[in-house]
This record gives sequence, C-alpha cells and structure tokens, in this order.
Amino acid sequence: MSIWRQRVADPVFAGLIAALVLAVAACFPLRLALERPVFSHIVIVDITRSMNVEDYRQGGRAVSRLEFVRQSLIRAAADLPCGSTLGLGVFTEREPALLFEPIETCAGFSAISAAIEQLDWRMAWAADSLIAAGLRNTLELLGRGDADVVFVTDGHEAPPLNPRYRPDFADLSGKVRGLIVGVGDSGLSPIPKYDESGRRSGVYGEDEVPQRSSFGLSELPPEQIEGYHARNAPFGSERAGGTEHLSQLKEAYLRQLAEAAGLGYHRLEAPEGLARALTAPALAHRQRVAADVRWIPAALALGVLAGVYLRTLLPRLRFPTAN
Repeated sequence: MSIWRQRVADPVFAGLIAALVLAVAACFPLRLALERPVFSHIVIVDITRSMNVEDYRQGGRAVSRLEFVRQSLIRAAADLPCGSTLGLGVFTEREPALLFEPIETCAGFSAISAAIEQLDWRMAWAADSLIAAGLRNTLELLGRGDADVVFVTDGHEAPPLNPRYRPDFADLSGKVRGLIVGVGDSGLSPIPKYDESGRRSGVYGEDEVPQRSSFGLSELPPEQIEGYHARNAPFGSERAGGTEHLSQLKEAYLRQLAEAAGLGYHRLEAPEGLARALTAPALAHRQRVAADVRWIPAALALGVLAGVYLRTLLPRLRFPTAN
C-alpha cells in the first residue's frame, strides 16, 4: 500500500493515470444539450436546358452549371452544423417539384448527397423555363413551412418573358425567408443540344428557339408594331432575331426578382461561397441541440500528457551558465 501511495504522489504517474481516464471517457458517447445556430433550407434547382451550359471551370476542365451546382450543394450540406435540415426539389417550366422534405444533415448526409448527385436535366417534364412564374409558385408552395427557400437558377427565361405579364410578388414580399442563387457566367455561351438517346448533338441555333415572347398582347402599341394584325400577327410579321439561343447569368434580373420577393441574392462562383451563404447569420435559427462533447476530455487528456512530457523533460535540459 505504501508503494501505491508513493506512486500516486508522483506527479508524473498521477498525470498518466488522469490522461488514461480522460482518454477512456472520450471513447464513450458524451453529449450535452447546447443552444447553437442551426439552419433549415429547401433547395429548388433549375434543371432546364440552359443549365447544361459549360461556363464553369473545375479541375482544369469545363463543367456545366448543373454539375457545378451539384458539387457546391454537397459541399454546403457537409458544412451545415448538426441539427440543421435540408430538403431538395427541382424546377422546370413554371412548377417546382419537391423531391423530399428537409431531413437532418448529419444523420442523413449520405442520402442527401446521393440525391444531389442524381440531379439531371433529363428529370425535366417540360422544355420551357419561366423563371419568375416558377419562383412565385415555389414561394407559394414552400413558403408556408419553417424552412428557408433557396432557388437556384441562371435566370434564363425561355421563351422570353412578356413584361406585360410579369408575376407580381407584392403579396409575398417579406413573408418568406431565403435567397436566390444565381448560376453561370456573365458572358454569352452556346446551349448544348442532345438527341433522343441523351447524346450531345451540337448546340442550339438562332432559328431553333423563340427570340421573343408571343404570349398575350404586345407591350407596344399597335401603331409601333411592323405588320401588326390583331388576330394573326399581334406581335407583327417582322422576323425576330436575337441571342436567346445563347445563355448567360441574368444577374440584374435575378437581383430584381429577389428584391421584389424580399429574398437575398448570392452569385455562385465557388463551392465554399455557397456554403457561407447558406450558413449566414441572417438565416440561422437558435435551437437546443445535443452536441457531441467528447472532444473536451480528449483535449484535456492531450493537455495532461503534454504537461507530463514537459515535467520529465525539463530536469534533463542543461542550460549554459553565464561566466
């Protein structure tokens, strides 16, 4: 017993025992309920044809907007703190489709990342891309819940929007929290075209896409429309040319939509940028979360071992004495 008491009285031995106990404690589940910021998002991704434009660079190669969105979303989901939730959906024509409701990001990360990886333009059920109408329908469908809405798009309206019929967001402004994520480069790029087998078959030409809106009434008075006919040619008979067969990020337009709907705006330039945007303090919710605190005894064990090491090392060091 006296030998044991001598051992315990030895600071080095006592330190090693303490470090062992702390290290063993760190091997067992240890959780505390802490209040911390968490996030809840439903991300709706534009999967229309312009999202196939390859105007991003990744690893020295050109990648499509949709592929870059997939990579960025997986990175963002991984960076969300435990207790946060993420849901996923897609948008085409004027309607969103929710793939799954928000699920906890840590426990459900494998399922979330697998679903994001499967996002594909072939999931689209219509070819049109009515961005403003799609945004409004998304906010009406998803804005009643607790999750923030994240609408990911390049802003390319196809066919072009008739300003006379632009959706109004006055009744929704400020009622839904979230942001629009703008995707793509500011320069015009060709839109890839695919055949029935899904193989790339060139790019869209000027005559293959509508270059102007032909819906409803023209915003111009009839006397200013070349070849106007009330029934047969309400937009005139003059051939419409333009660049609608090319695509670019419509950033000014998306900022306008974000302001009208009371949403934030973020331009997707790097995966880590999207992660920061989705964890912005303005989107945080305070919630008590069971946090893993095993790192505390592990850090203490490391600190004790460092103290033991210094205790045994210092007596062996010889310092030069001044003459």
